[in-house]
Amino acid sequence: MGYEASPSFRRHYVWEFPVRAYHWINAACVVTLIFTGFFIGRPPAIHYSHEAYGQYWFGWVRFVHFAFAFVYFFNQLARIYWGFVGNQFARWKNFIPHRAEQFREIGETLRVDILQTQARGTISLGHNALAGFVYFLSFLVFLFQAFTGFALYSGMSGSLLPRLFTSAVPLMGGDMAVRQWHHMGMWFFVAFVIVHVYLVAYHDYVEGRGTTSSMVGGWKFEREDLVAKATKR
Repeated sequence: MGYEASPSFRRHYVWEFPVRAYHWINAACVVTLIFTGFFIGRPPAIHYSHEAYGQYWFGWVRFVHFAFAFVYFFNQLARIYWGFVGNQFARWKNFIPHRAEQFREIGETLRVDILQTQARGTISLGHNALAGFVYFLSFLVFLFQAFTGFALYSGMSGSLLPRLFTSAVPLMGGDMAVRQWHHMGMWFFVAFVIVHVYLVAYHDYVEGRGTTSSMVGGWKFEREDLVAKATKR
């Protein structure tokens, strides 16, 4: 009985260093902001033997939240810039579907990843069209969180950046309304992180081409007999 020859793989440099740095900085910021934001919204009743004036743990929670919010904001600005100057996998054209093949790939990905009515679809080197579009939508929520967060912070800060968002508070109906929208955005990211980690692990296990490690070293491995159309764009 003969044995099928092992497929050969080709190595591609997909994620440049600025994209990888953005990803991990953003991941650290999102996780930190979720936890600190949850405590700010629903502070736990933690009792100490010291009087209230002799402890500052909640102040440190708020400080960490505000500090990471600034890092988060400027990290987003850096990613906006790199979407115009980065390689073909980092460009904004890959995140906003505008070609017929991208819409076909979205339908195909829904059938494979979500509905699981199809065993295999096109394997893109970068983000598939559906993932790219979801990341684009999440990026808009990123900006909305920064907008509402700085609007809330503007009432207690004399810094220039938060003060630029002061008018957003009356525009959105007051502090409570802005806080509610900001809190809802936090739960969006809780769901996003869970789904994102699951799908990355799923694709890494099913495709076996370095999906997870590519965000560390930048390289992906593609079977030469299944090279995606993305390489020809």
